[in-house]
Formats: sequence, C-alpha cells, structure tokens
Amino acid sequence: MVEHPCARGLPLVAAVLLAGLCGCAVSGRPGVQALPSQVLAATQGVLPPPRRLLTLEAPEAPGRLAQVSSASGIVRAGRWIHVVADDSLFLATFPAEGDAPGRLVRLFPGSLPEETKARKALKPDLEALCLLEGVPEAPHGAVLAVPSGSTPERRKGALVPLEADGGLGGPVREVDFAPLYARLSRELGAVNVEGAALTAGRLWLLNRGNEEGGHDAVVELEAGLVLRALGAGAPLPAEGVLSVRRWKLGRVGAVPLSFTDAAPLPDGRLVFTAAAEATQSSYLDGEVVGSALGVLSPEGRPLLLKHVTTKVKLEGVAAWPVPEGIHLLLVSDADDPTVAAPLFETLLVDANPG
Repeated sequence: MVEHPCARGLPLVAAVLLAGLCGCAVSGRPGVQALPSQVLAATQGVLPPPRRLLTLEAPEAPGRLAQVSSASGIVRAGRWIHVVADDSLFLATFPAEGDAPGRLVRLFPGSLPEETKARKALKPDLEALCLLEGVPEAPHGAVLAVPSGSTPERRKGALVPLEADGGLGGPVREVDFAPLYARLSRELGAVNVEGAALTAGRLWLLNRGNEEGGHDAVVELEAGLVLRALGAGAPLPAEGVLSVRRWKLGRVGAVPLSFTDAAPLPDGRLVFTAAAEATQSSYLDGEVVGSALGVLSPEGRPLLLKHVTTKVKLEGVAAWPVPEGIHLLLVSDADDPTVAAPLFETLLVDANPG
C-alpha cells in the first residue's frame, strides 16, 4: 500500500493540534481526507488535579503496593468504574462516586514475577477495556479485556459479565485473540492494540503505531460475529474484519502521537486518547513528551485533536455526553510501579455535537 502524501507527520500547533487529518485504507473504503467538523475545547489543554489515586483495599501479591500503577484502560458501568493494568493478572474495580479503595478481580491464574524485566516478558499486556451488550449469558452486559497482541504471548484476553448495577459478576472467561491478530499482522505488520469500543453494530480496535515499521490504524469489526464467537467460547474470528485504515496523528516535537485508547459516544463517534512516547518499540517504554484527546467520526475518521499540555501519558478514557459537552474520565500510566495511577475527570466542550 502507498501512503497518501497528506498523511506524513502533520505538525502540531499550540491551540488546535491539526487542521485536518488524512487516512488510507488497507481494506474497505478508499482513503479520505478528513476535515474538522467540530471544535473540542479543554481549558488551555491543562488537566485538572487528579480526582483520586487508584488505591486498593489489598495488594495483588504480598510485598506489592496496594495500588494500580500501570493503568491502561477504563470503563464506567452503572455505579462502578473498572480499570485494567497492562502488568497485572487482575481487573480493578472502584465505586464511581467517592474515593474508597478499589478491589481486585482475578482474570488469569498464576502469578507474575516481581523483577521488572521478567514481569514484562510474562505479563498478558491487557491494554483496553470495552463494554459489550448482546453477549449470551451476560444479560446486564459484559466487560472485554483486550490484549495488545504485541508478542505471540500477548493475545489472550478475558470476558467478565456485569451485574445489574454495573459491578463485575462472573464467571470470568478467557478469550483467544490469536486468529484475529494474525489477520491484523498481515495487514499492518506490528500489532499493538491499545483501544477498543463497541458502537452501532461495530467493534472498533485502535492500533498504536509507535513501533518502527508500525502503523496507527482504526480497525472496524462486525460486532455480530465477535459477539457470537464470545457467546460460543470460540476464538475471535479473522473474518470479522471489515476495514483497516492507517492514520498519521501528527507529532509533539519530533515524537509521533499514537493511539492509546477509545470510548464510544451514543451517536456513533469515538473519543480517543493518544500519547507521544520517545520509543520505537511496542515492548520498551520511553520518555513521554505529550498526550492528546480527539474524536473519530462514526466511520472511523479522525476529526480533530486537542493537545494536552499536562505532561502525562494518557492511557485510558471513558466518555459520555452531558449538556455542557463530553464528560471524560482519564487514567494515565507513569511506567513506574511505585507510583499510583491517577484518575482525572474533565469536560470537553463539544461545539458541534451533530
């Protein structure tokens, strides 16, 4: 595939990140130049102080801190907020109101080593959470924990049914992403899925292209096929892929921005986060020089990005409309096991929600 010439590293500007974004189709629809159709405004791009830190009632293992450190995805379901960490075998759940400590729900058996390098090699690398409806045996919905797929060992996810109030139910079921990710690797090369969202009969996956030779991409899946596979306990099917679009999100200085998460809006659009991390590896961490917030159209086209001047690595977003705009919950990852992940709460003013 030949990249569209407009998709080569657009520069950032101080107030509005991009005046337009371009995309190219690997499969599905042809490449389309996307122009902004709305304005997103956060107060000068500065996040407010964290609403809380993600502390826990008890640590994951003896000797560890009672906190979530490497937060990588978030959803809000009823009275609860659920957070996944990319270096854990557990899902963390917190009351949506107040700052009471959270608790852990085990996703996978076993334990992970404490030493950083060994832990990185063995972790499932769960990078996103997705709220699902229509899964058999989950009448109140379910949460899908999505792995990155950045190595063959990181292609195992988990499905957790929800209770009527949005709390985590059970039993937890393992989900095999290998056939789907094998298809994406043929399309994209390096797979590093960081965002997932279900809306309007489509399951969207956002691939982070920070690895050398990697591509930021929006993957469109037929939700019906995915839900049927989940209900049957089958691997996620490769034939569920409807389209794969590559995008360039611009840069912070010399460092490219890449997708880090997504959250659905009721009108079919998606809010997404992006981070500029000085690494050309999906495996090794690097210095984070900036983050951004943005919106995808219901067809998966980036509409506009907003620079976040607070120096954090935004890794997870939950979003819903309110009369004043779009209400956001955000989590970040400091890539430091001694630092508790913060939960931010802020508002994006959506000047043209239609």
